[in-house]
Amino acid sequence: MNAPALNLIKLCVGIEEPAHLARVQERRLREGQEAGLGRRLVHITRNTPRRSAELLDGGSLYWVIKGRIQVRQRLLDIETDHDADGKRLCRLALDPLLIETETWRCRAFQGWRYLVPENTPPDSGTDRTDFALPGALAAELRELGLL
Repeated sequence: MNAPALNLIKLCVGIEEPAHLARVQERRLREGQEAGLGRRLVHITRNTPRRSAELLDGGSLYWVIKGRIQVRQRLLDIETDHDADGKRLCRLALDPLLIETETWRCRAFQGWRYLVPENTPPDSGTDRTDFALPGALAAELRELGLL
């Protein structure tokens, strides 16, 4: 039996709710395809994880939206590169499928952090790119035990 995977956690700056993230990512996928880059979804960050092999063994990027972990995306690849100015960067290739998680509160932090399996919220059982309830409403209903 495989050990649970190591994950990353990152703030989703400027995103209001999971549905908003889905729309932004779909737009990026469409623009990439129109530019001849194919349907490849990447998130660019400055630092490359040193534990890439562990992350790519089933790990995900957990997104913190409005102070709460709400969704995750499976990590497909991690690439190191340089920008036009020669500064180091890292591309996190993501599965376009957003997987809704149970909503957990999370304090703000900079960059990304490792997220060990025992500290990750479980999936809510919903894999989707459209979300019927706004994130804040869904979180409040979950806290009240209504979802």
